[in-house]
Amino acid sequence: MRKAIIFTAPSGSGKTTLVKHLLDHIPSLAFSISATTRKPRNQEVNGKDYYFLSFSDFQSKIERDEFIEWEEVYNGSFYGTLKEEIDRIWALGKDVIFDVEVHGALNLKKYFEDDALAVFVKVPDLSTLQERLQKRDTETVDTLEKRLQKAKYEMTFEKRLDVTVLNDDLQKAKDMSLQIVKDFLA
Repeated sequence: MRKAIIFTAPSGSGKTTLVKHLLDHIPSLAFSISATTRKPRNQEVNGKDYYFLSFSDFQSKIERDEFIEWEEVYNGSFYGTLKEEIDRIWALGKDVIFDVEVHGALNLKKYFEDDALAVFVKVPDLSTLQERLQKRDTETVDTLEKRLQKAKYEMTFEKRLDVTVLNDDLQKAKDMSLQIVKDFLA
């Protein structure tokens, strides 16, 4: 069995930036593309950033047990990991890296057990997180408040994951992530 690397954090913590850094520096890794029912943002591409599915397609895949894990992350927005996506990556002879929300990370860790490393990316505080989310310019006042409330909740799960990377200095967080993942894969 190949290895699984799971990065999780509240939205805006920098997990996607860290995952991209790891993909650039560890050729044996391949990104697991999640499925979602939400609409694409800005330059997101179907089949590259996410598999954008209709609600009915997503529900059909749930009924056919095609997901390793899935979750309604925000009201009406479902996200999940397709079994065929992991099969695709492993057929390439690569280890899989995930960028998922906290419940998805816990479910993936349970599924892959000791063959997975679950990394929680932590921000110094909620005001830093709020600043990062506002800089994205993708949030309304309402969605920003929902994300911050969810972040408070997600932060309570930090100790249930294998390791924490503090992202208060991006270069340090990149270096630490790279070392942790290389050590695990070795």
